[in-house]
Amino acid sequence: MNRLISIELQKIWKNKASKVLTLIYFILLSFIALIASIKFDIGFLKFHFAEMGIFNFPFIWHFNTYIAAWLKFFLAIVIVSMMANEYSYGTLKQNLIDGLSKKEFVLSKFLTVVVFAFCSTIFVFIMTLILGLCFSSYTEFGIVFTDLDYLLAFFVKLTGFFSFCLFLGILVKRSAFALGFLLVWSILEGIIKGILVFQIFPESTKGYTITQFLPLEAMSNLILLPFTRLSMIKNIQNQIGYENNIDYSVNYFSILIVLIWTFLFVYFSYKILKNRDL
Repeated sequence: MNRLISIELQKIWKNKASKVLTLIYFILLSFIALIASIKFDIGFLKFHFAEMGIFNFPFIWHFNTYIAAWLKFFLAIVIVSMMANEYSYGTLKQNLIDGLSKKEFVLSKFLTVVVFAFCSTIFVFIMTLILGLCFSSYTEFGIVFTDLDYLLAFFVKLTGFFSFCLFLGILVKRSAFALGFLLVWSILEGIIKGILVFQIFPESTKGYTITQFLPLEAMSNLILLPFTRLSMIKNIQNQIGYENNIDYSVNYFSILIVLIWTFLFVYFSYKILKNRDL
């Protein structure tokens, strides 16, 4: 297993574009800390992000994992390119000639996906802990380590998304087309959701119940938009009479759905490669 991971990491590190994108990804993750220094002072509008409570434990686990998840597209390009380069440079054939089975080849790619997701999760954990201890009004041990299941959701979300990118890279062979397919699929899910929620089941939750099984929608449901949890937003909602009944906790059923999709992406990646004439 270590040998397979080592082979893939060497390929990525020797590819200049992949190396740059990976570095940019982790640098941008660290830039979340800059949000703490942002201050707005425009006439009557004055606020400081760090004073709004976004870095208070345990809310910061929700906020940081949500923001960090948006940056996953940088690594998505690396994952797709990683697979496309295997075809372009002929390294896939060479690996198979050297004795690597197709099953081991797909496993090596998936292990790389898991490594990326794991490293991202550890990075976000350390960064969040530092930011929270610096800016949070609550530093009691029990409060600090509450809601750590957002990190689990973040890890599962990245693993599922990167596995989808891996599947598209194997299916399409070209990185640009694979990323285009990813965009088209996200738009298609949006259209399906719109039709089900607003046209077919406008007066019930059946539309949401059905769409939660779509891959990207299931990943999205793992970490919901956190901003409406802020006390400032809640006060505004109370003033206008809006009742917020959203459950922001991590939905373990959504985690199960994403894990099933992850398995299917890896399985069909192997089936495609196994049946393809290289």
